[in-house]
Amino acid sequence: MIRNLFSRSVAAAPSALRSSSAAQQWRFCSSANFEHIKTRLEADGRVAVIELHRPKALNALCDQLMTEIGVALKTFEKDKTCAAIVLTGSAKAFAAGADIKEMQHRSFQECHQGNMLGHWNCVAECRKPTIAAVNGYALGGGCELAMMCDIIYAGDKAKFGQPEIKLGTIPGAGGTQRLTRAIGKSKAMEMILTGNMMSAADAEKAGLVSKVVAQDELVDAAIKCGVSISQQSKIAVSMARDAVNSAFELPLAEGCRLEKRIFFSTFATNDQKEGMTAFAEKRDAKFTDS
Repeated sequence: MIRNLFSRSVAAAPSALRSSSAAQQWRFCSSANFEHIKTRLEADGRVAVIELHRPKALNALCDQLMTEIGVALKTFEKDKTCAAIVLTGSAKAFAAGADIKEMQHRSFQECHQGNMLGHWNCVAECRKPTIAAVNGYALGGGCELAMMCDIIYAGDKAKFGQPEIKLGTIPGAGGTQRLTRAIGKSKAMEMILTGNMMSAADAEKAGLVSKVVAQDELVDAAIKCGVSISQQSKIAVSMARDAVNSAFELPLAEGCRLEKRIFFSTFATNDQKEGMTAFAEKRDAKFTDS
């Protein structure tokens, strides 16, 4: 039902999302179809914002909320104007974790056969750049959700953690894998085995987040990053993301070979010709995403 309603709003919105009034109307229609998220477009439609909205539960990640995120991401993926997506929460909590009440009584068989949390992969598999703008708590599934994004910006009061050990379990949506790759084995072990939280400043030092900004400036900073991405060739951005992400999957030598093949393939695009010609002519490039 959510997907059908959302599709109808998008179909009803003209491609004139670039106009302010059309964008405002589209934002209202799209958000009205969701219960646990709000969506909007910024910067003339070039940057989408998905805001988690379960304030009474500190944005705990229930199945419906994650399904709604998946629907929104798929829609923004198809929007040719949208070049980047910001995922954020409230000032108090990005997301305080998975919905414990929803999962506490599930059996092993239900978890295994139902592929519990499988639909969370929609964030990591998104084909457009994603930026997590984290204010407040990003704990458990909230920390995992942020780490699924390409870039993490944090408000100066943000707190990151994987406290599942205090519940008698372990991270289940990539926490043991992505956190270790981001900050190293020792720090990841300490966080996961103790359940201790990490401040925004420490997260930046450890390499978990790209930038720390004042809490009230966070979303604007993330949108600004998205605008900067939107000014580049969409083809080159997509290729660069694939190359960087491969670093987590491949040995160094094979990763470098893949990078070289992707680099060579950019020379088959019009944007590579335009970019290098513009540089030689000392002017701004006019990319056509072709």
